[in-house]
Amino acid sequence: MTLPATPTPRFDTFYKYDALTRLLFDYAESNPAIVSLQSIGKSYEGRDIWVVTLTNAATGPDTDKPAFWTDGNIHAAELTASTACLYYLHHLVTGYGDDPQITHLLDTRTIYICPRLNPDGAELALADKPRHIRSSTRRYPFEEDPVDGLTMEDVDGDGRILFMRIPDPHGAYKKSAQDPRLMVPREPGEFGGEYYRLMPEGTLKHYDGLSVTVNKDSEGLDLNRNFPSGWRQEFEQVGAGAYPTSEPEVRAMVDFIVRHKNIGAAISYHTHSGVILRPMGTQSDDDMIPEDLWTIRRFSDIGARLTGYPAISIWHDFKYHPKEVITGTQDWVYEHLGALFWVVEIWSPNKEAGIENYKWIDWFREHPVEDDLKLLKWSDEHCEGQAHVDWKPFLHPQLGQVEIGGWDKMNFWRNPPAKLREREAARFPAWMNQIALSLPRLELVRSEVRALGPDTWRIRLAVANAGYLPAYVSKRALERKVVRGVIFEIHLPEGDPHITLVSGKEREEGPQLEGHHVKMSLQAFLPTRDITADRAVHEWVVKAPKGTRIAVSARADRAGVVKTEVTLD
Repeated sequence: MTLPATPTPRFDTFYKYDALTRLLFDYAESNPAIVSLQSIGKSYEGRDIWVVTLTNAATGPDTDKPAFWTDGNIHAAELTASTACLYYLHHLVTGYGDDPQITHLLDTRTIYICPRLNPDGAELALADKPRHIRSSTRRYPFEEDPVDGLTMEDVDGDGRILFMRIPDPHGAYKKSAQDPRLMVPREPGEFGGEYYRLMPEGTLKHYDGLSVTVNKDSEGLDLNRNFPSGWRQEFEQVGAGAYPTSEPEVRAMVDFIVRHKNIGAAISYHTHSGVILRPMGTQSDDDMIPEDLWTIRRFSDIGARLTGYPAISIWHDFKYHPKEVITGTQDWVYEHLGALFWVVEIWSPNKEAGIENYKWIDWFREHPVEDDLKLLKWSDEHCEGQAHVDWKPFLHPQLGQVEIGGWDKMNFWRNPPAKLREREAARFPAWMNQIALSLPRLELVRSEVRALGPDTWRIRLAVANAGYLPAYVSKRALERKVVRGVIFEIHLPEGDPHITLVSGKEREEGPQLEGHHVKMSLQAFLPTRDITADRAVHEWVVKAPKGTRIAVSARADRAGVVKTEVTLD
């Protein structure tokens, strides 16, 4: 049977749900030997949450191999995150069989890709009349519509939600002296000029001619705050949901990862800032387990080198407020499960415009006007003047004459312009491949049989961790008791009274296995004490007739499974 051709997606396009679903099925149908597709749950509105599994099925099932997880688009409008996942999928599928690294990767390991964790929110962001909600479309924390105030929406029908400006002597903004299109803050103590009041594009209910308050989204959930680790109620963490994993999208991901103990590392894609964020979100580096910090930093540095994105600490460098902490996926995957984890914030318009050495969150609180002028120049020269939209008069149904324009946050801030999306997505596959290839992997060293008598035999099974990382991946995993040592098993034929186990247990836990990660340089004073800490040996004594075949196996939660059979002779 001739298989259909591998699809060729467009990375300058954001796919709606139906088209994305068809594309994923096309990958699975055209590459059944290495690609399978499953729904891990339903969204709030009943859409399937798709996960693509990539591994060579001929070398074993996906759950018998160490695995890497990546997801995107947990936040509705952060659509380039989905593009990055699709790009990685295409990179692996088209490279298998031709690229030795990719071929070895899928022969020995498993990659799980969830391109869109939040399909409902993405559909709303991609609608003809888009909404800029944070996450799910479920109303939260209340069901009611607002009875007054400004609701953000596209009022002039151009498919964008921009800004409205109204002349007002008490306004906080003025036109820039360098370019009147640009609105800049008034200086402290400034008076006597032409000033404007700025507000998001939208409509108002019960406007009294004086007061304008911007309504929170009726759909106020933030799915990234609904994970179990560090979960806090609404008064402490906005959008967190009624309880941990109360939302079906988050529960689907949590259930999948918990069931797949082979997942040892993960990356979650978001937008924007152009940075790699590393754990932890709730503790400083000084409070982290040192060995884990060293490992995470090492892989973060590799990521920075391969992607061009700086790798920074969430706690030290990426707080929304210096007195607050952020919890989310990264806390649960590392803090609860001890798997390595990063959040990647794709795309930096600041850097694209030539703004260097800026602080990612602090910049939005305050920055020089020169930065805005650079961004405006970038919009004119590289975005056909669409990143910053020229102000145009509009007769607003409640406010009367206003002007609509300013920064298009959805299409040029949260996401790069269409022509740059593939370039951004292409930054990450090399780094993800290196992480996945560093995962622990159990290999057979040898199996042997020795006769102790005419019908008594000693069976020995020796295995080793061929990966860079230890079989447990992190000290956090050991601390949280979420990984076991190597589990050795002997599988005796059932119902044969001539075959018995004399010594040893049918199933027994062995040691944790280290990887080939070098702990100290050769110049260190103290040598490594256990040179073969990557190996383990187990033995059994059985009584059975000569010629009997006995199956033995070893498995480690995050390092995979090895199976073999010995003949008693």
